Amino acid sequence: METLLIIEDEQLLGSELSRHYQALGWDVQWAHSIADARHLLLVKNIEPLVILSDMNLPDGNGLDFMEGLKKPAASNATLGSMTPWLFLTGYGSVPDSVRALRLGAYDFLEKPCDLDRLDLIITSAARSATVQRRVVEQTRQGHKRYGPDAYVGHSLQAQQVRQLLSRLTEVPFSALIIGGESGTGKGLTARILHYGGPRAQQPMIEVNCAALPRELLESELFGHESGAFTGASGRHRGLLEQADGGTLFMDEIGEMPLDLQAKLLKAIEDHKVRRLGGEKEINVDVQIVAASNRNLEAMAQEGSFRADLYHRLSVFKVLLPPLREAVEDLDELVPLFVDEYNAKAGRKVKEITEDVWSKLRAHNWPGNVRELRNVIERCVLFADGPVFPGQWLQLPGQQHHPIGIDPENSLSLPLDGSMALDDMDRFIIKTALERADNNLTAAARALGTTRETLRYRVRKYQLNVLE
Repeated sequence: METLLIIEDEQLLGSELSRHYQALGWDVQWAHSIADARHLLLVKNIEPLVILSDMNLPDGNGLDFMEGLKKPAASNATLGSMTPWLFLTGYGSVPDSVRALRLGAYDFLEKPCDLDRLDLIITSAARSATVQRRVVEQTRQGHKRYGPDAYVGHSLQAQQVRQLLSRLTEVPFSALIIGGESGTGKGLTARILHYGGPRAQQPMIEVNCAALPRELLESELFGHESGAFTGASGRHRGLLEQADGGTLFMDEIGEMPLDLQAKLLKAIEDHKVRRLGGEKEINVDVQIVAASNRNLEAMAQEGSFRADLYHRLSVFKVLLPPLREAVEDLDELVPLFVDEYNAKAGRKVKEITEDVWSKLRAHNWPGNVRELRNVIERCVLFADGPVFPGQWLQLPGQQHHPIGIDPENSLSLPLDGSMALDDMDRFIIKTALERADNNLTAAARALGTTRETLRYRVRKYQLNVLE
């Protein structure tokens, strides 16, 4: 049951409103004066979904009371900013109504007000407040999930990154670059900077500049008007507009075409964007967090990235270390991921053997934390009990023989791009022939194919066989 606070000194009207809204299912709290309302809000800490207040009360003005609660220094400022206030007055005036709306009042009504109309307005205000509370709660969860401590690790490098992130969340920076290899946690870092900073209650919009072709990227960033190009059937607000007041996270910004870089720089400098096909400029206030696994400074020096955009973005730089340089962070990361996938998959993995730890520490982790997360997910999902199943690590360069697979009748291939598809094909056929003593029929049987198909490939790769 949601709470409706009524601030009304007229006995008859207050009684009628209380009975009416209690009958509609509200938990009605009735204050006869500003002092009573202040006691309910600030001492008893009630949290009304909607406040319905008289304008002129025996001990003050309702608007002044709301304005005082809106001030950041107030002990419960959210009552002014989040909770919709509706004002009733028997002495309405244009200046009062203008001031009420300027201060953020939901509506301003003159007495006597028709109850049916008041019901509609209160229902609308309640719906708006419910949505806003949900957004605020999601933001609070973001604060908890993405504090600087979300960057896990006890290595010196991890500690330095956390310290820098803690400092950055305390300052209103305009732009920042996150560097580091793929999989080091640039997306996580961007969320920490947004949800831990002063723009946390505003939107965070993400775009991967490498995932979109040039024309689509331009439209996504700056928006377009109807008819701006073939297929533009309606108006589209660009990501810079959508992120107004908040943060735009631009991943892989090093892949952005140079002409779009110039347009982005102008938008950042002028705090304005113009939609494709549009005539007017739109004011935007956006914090830019850019990320790349490439060296943007070197790219700027060689001309493949605009130097002026690089210098505008690099107000601050956060460089994330590769996992191979902070192997001691595995001690915290591995249990963290095990717990995560235990919860997701209903597993109960608790024990990690020393052999598994040795293999994890010996691996080079070219995919960094992303690769580690994937490895842990696979192992936890295949686990049959509390012991971490090391046979499913399958780390390149290390022996691994999953259950049910005979190592004598299997082979390993790298999937890191170091071996072309034709080279894999040739390697598989050559290995099968060697294990069959170059007997074409036996090798075809082992590969599950025909002699004719295998003979074609043998000739293609110029291998020796016994017919």
